[in-house]
Amino acid sequence: MKTIRLVGYTFGGLSAVYAGYYTVLYLTRWEWQRALISAALLIIIEIFLATVLLLTRLSRLEGRLEQSDARIEEVRKRLEQTRDPIPNHFNWLRSSDLTDVNGNRTFVFVPVLMVAGAALSGIALVIQKVAGATARPGAERRLAGRLAALTAPPLTATAPLESRPAAPPARTGRKALAVAAAVGGLLLVPLLWSALADATQTRAEQPPDAASTTMVFRVETYGDRSDRAVQLAATDLWETCRRSTAATNDDATLNRMNDGVYTGVIRPALPSHDVTRLRGCLQDANTNRTSAVVLGEGQAEHRS
Repeated sequence: MKTIRLVGYTFGGLSAVYAGYYTVLYLTRWEWQRALISAALLIIIEIFLATVLLLTRLSRLEGRLEQSDARIEEVRKRLEQTRDPIPNHFNWLRSSDLTDVNGNRTFVFVPVLMVAGAALSGIALVIQKVAGATARPGAERRLAGRLAALTAPPLTATAPLESRPAAPPARTGRKALAVAAAVGGLLLVPLLWSALADATQTRAEQPPDAASTTMVFRVETYGDRSDRAVQLAATDLWETCRRSTAATNDDATLNRMNDGVYTGVIRPALPSHDVTRLRGCLQDANTNRTSAVVLGEGQAEHRS
């Protein structure tokens, strides 16, 4: 059982790291559709790990409750063994109590015993029987539950009571590892946050010293692969992605080459961050049944 749980934790942890890595990678590349898929996968894996952890804790809690119930039941049985097997709650009604020291029977209280005493004793007997049948199991179980903490732990053949430590040994290695992981995480989070924020920033940047930006990409369609369908898909993708940049790019043209390859030119040239956004948008094509692959990019320098 421990091996299966360890394998599950290892598989889930590696899958979470894998999904988290690609989520951050796609975010830095501005490939939002793939980043959303990776993030959704990461959430599913986290829910899986949380569910496995909760089921493990519930299983341990159930085992402890079963052990506690077994101990309480054992103590209750011991209490039953110490009980008088034939209780006599009305010893004063025995016939020997109605005789004097000389052996003569006295009937001084006969009218009282026959009329009032017998009636009251019968009622008391009924009440005692009902109370004993209803209250005794619960009371004894509560008493056994209180006494279970005072009983010695169950002995086993492999681990006698004398060999057990009074307190479990302290796990210093695990505590040190947890502290080191927490400190490392606290130091790593700001760095990752800063890097991700810088990679996904949307503020305008200083334009480069170039005349234009050129992007060469290939477009493929699924289903209808005619030239008109590919042309419409490429135009729609280019018009959508060129507007995703922060810099103004009103002068943008798209030229068709061959085999579904297109060349897009934007004037003036885009900053490096906008080039990354444009490339990520093209490769993360969200047009229905359309995919694109960027073959190359470049900046046309000013001639001196």
